[in-house]
Amino acid sequence: MSSGAPTIDQTTEKLYGLQYWPTWVGIFFVRILSLMPLPLLYYVGGLFGDVLRVCVPSRRHIASRNLQLCFPNQSALEHKLLLRRNFRNTARMFLLSGFVWWGTKKAFDQRITLKNEHYLANANNEGRGVILLAPHFVAMEVAGMYVSSRYPSVSIYQNNRNKVLDKLMLKARSRFSGQMFERKSDLKNLIRSIRDGMVCYYLPDQDPGPRRAIFAPFFNVPTATWPVLGRMARMTRAVVLPCTTRIVEGGRGFEIILDPPLENFPTGDKQLDSEAMNRAIEQCVRRLPDQYFWVHKRFKTRPPGSEAIY
Repeated sequence: MSSGAPTIDQTTEKLYGLQYWPTWVGIFFVRILSLMPLPLLYYVGGLFGDVLRVCVPSRRHIASRNLQLCFPNQSALEHKLLLRRNFRNTARMFLLSGFVWWGTKKAFDQRITLKNEHYLANANNEGRGVILLAPHFVAMEVAGMYVSSRYPSVSIYQNNRNKVLDKLMLKARSRFSGQMFERKSDLKNLIRSIRDGMVCYYLPDQDPGPRRAIFAPFFNVPTATWPVLGRMARMTRAVVLPCTTRIVEGGRGFEIILDPPLENFPTGDKQLDSEAMNRAIEQCVRRLPDQYFWVHKRFKTRPPGSEAIY
């Protein structure tokens, strides 16, 4: 008698159902792009970004509002130029994503550089875990996968509603030494892994919603913030390194920049730790404002009594 649970074959068959055909077409397209020269994709991506900026007004509005809030001293023309560069870089990363998903370790070593790796290596040599504090730059996937090709690594992910994309991205992110932990699962093994000296790639700068948020300044805007990093660092005794990832001009590859470890962190105070985290993220973003993921509603959750931003 069947237990009613889907077998592996049944599960795989569902991934090829009609509802996923557009997804498979998109994956095939990106896979073909992964075989093309990165400079060509960089150039075409710039043109594609100009089209997206015109054709996706909702995301253009979100990004524009974010830039107005975070850079209030810039002129309207400066905002417009920054917005244009940001959409171009976002589109470029979409076309370059095949390289990230399917690139070999050899290809990564040829096209990706890791600046200030000694911060990471020193902690690793001491047997301490490392938490890479990684803001959502458009090339955010690059650092996590590259570091996992060089160091035993762990990361947190959120299930994608699209089962095909979920399977593809999970396989890509874990194809080297990376171990992935679903955000809603028991994270005891994650904490244990960091405590044992592994590297955790952590991206906390998204809106957590009102129930779990602490409001801390981000570009002088009260921002709903995940109050988790301080607790993770305290439980694991890990070194926290801010991590910036950028597309190199001309599509020559990618650069990952590690900043010095956060000092006097954690404090044991959730508010102070959240503020310190946001300051570190802001410093990274100011270094590379045209490659941050501004199309996200970072300021969606507002303090009680505040007006909606979007």
